[in-house]
Amino acid sequence: MTVRARLFLTFLFLAALCGWSLFSPYSQAQQTLPTRKLVLRTAPEYPPLARSMALQGVVKVDALVAPDGSVKTVDIKGGHPVPAQAAANTVRHWKWEAAARESHEVVEVKFSPE
Repeated sequence: MTVRARLFLTFLFLAALCGWSLFSPYSQAQQTLPTRKLVLRTAPEYPPLARSMALQGVVKVDALVAPDGSVKTVDIKGGHPVPAQAAANTVRHWKWEAAARESHEVVEVKFSPE
């Protein structure tokens, strides 16, 4: 293999590697936007069914927060389905600091039978 061919293959390899890293989920997950400060946070109501099943864990919620800090919409992103609705209802009552525009705030609501 000639030197020119090796350089060309090395260039292709590096270009492919750089291209893939730009679109990989890992690299996108590392890019975090500044989050707003949570001003009012209430504790979630532990659902009776979850209590009877002794369920515990975390529900991940994406809240669309208006410029005034109130929650416009809530989207459940992960967690056990039994406490998920209670987590969404709780986050709807939370309040963030005011900002120039609306933002998505991803939060985790913890549930424990204690």
